[in-house]
Amino acid sequence: MKNNVTMRDIASKLGVSSVTVSKALGDKDGVSEELKAKIKQVAAEMNYRYNTAARSMKEGLSYNIGVIIPSRFVGLAQSFYLRVYQQISSLLDSYGYYGILNILTNEDEEQLIPPRIYSEKKVDGIIVLGQISKEYIEVIESMDLPKIFTDFYDEHSDIDSVITDNFYGSYEITNYLIHNGHNNIAYVGNLHSTSSIQDRFLGYYKSLLEHNIPLNNKYIINDRDERGRYIDFELPDPFPSAFVCNCDQVAYLLTEKLKSMGYNIPSDCSVVGFDNDIFATLTVPPLTTVEVDIEQMATTSVNSIMQKVNNPNKRFGRVLVQGKIVYRESVSSLGENHGEKAQSIVV
Repeated sequence: MKNNVTMRDIASKLGVSSVTVSKALGDKDGVSEELKAKIKQVAAEMNYRYNTAARSMKEGLSYNIGVIIPSRFVGLAQSFYLRVYQQISSLLDSYGYYGILNILTNEDEEQLIPPRIYSEKKVDGIIVLGQISKEYIEVIESMDLPKIFTDFYDEHSDIDSVITDNFYGSYEITNYLIHNGHNNIAYVGNLHSTSSIQDRFLGYYKSLLEHNIPLNNKYIINDRDERGRYIDFELPDPFPSAFVCNCDQVAYLLTEKLKSMGYNIPSDCSVVGFDNDIFATLTVPPLTTVEVDIEQMATTSVNSIMQKVNNPNKRFGRVLVQGKIVYRESVSSLGENHGEKAQSIVV
């Protein structure tokens, strides 16, 4: 198929006008959502490419969306947010937009320096992936352009956010442990670190409340310092029969520590995670975890920011994306002698 596909070609194929195609590809009003989706699908199938330079000169837009990720979330062992960014970038392409990745350094965050993509007017909107400090949220709030928070939210209710249903996912996976006979269940995560960790803790806590299991403060185990760097775990005594970890990487690190201490998973203790990322399958045995729907999270974020670009007054509030439990081999039902065996290993 020829490479210089035009809007007229797309219109001819679908039996609509070029004006309708232009409105749909520009996400303008006057075209139904169903027809917009069909036009965009056909445009992609025909390898249509927007002339963003010409559109930019005509309409005064950059046709770029900035995607800001704090540097602490993109280390060698961190893959979750980069996977979300890849999805976002691919989806933006269907709107004729580019996704510009901006890594927010610790220094810029601490010194409250706005990203250059904003100060140099390189973008029409921004998506922030991953929790930023309250002080830097004020910087984002002051920016005069559409913005979306993804995978976290804050008390600034005027900034829309797209988040996994962390509360319900953690609630369900804790219920699963309890249904397998676990009553002494620890939660692993710094409750002051991110809104996701807090909501996952609250889901865990609700499950305990519903099953009349008292919350043991010794069973809240810190996993990171105030800058998000992982620290060694201080394991409680008496020893829990199960651990609910705030993410799969933490579950992996905890599992490695437990095995080095002589514990066998899941026969001595069960471990569950959250995200269903690469660490869920690197862990031995593989983790039971809550899978985050990255595709849906990215789709919702992109659709929301594009609507806000076209209508800055558009509001969505906090949008929840549902996850699901992926069952693997890191959880076992308690046997009669489980407690005695676990206590005998504690050193």
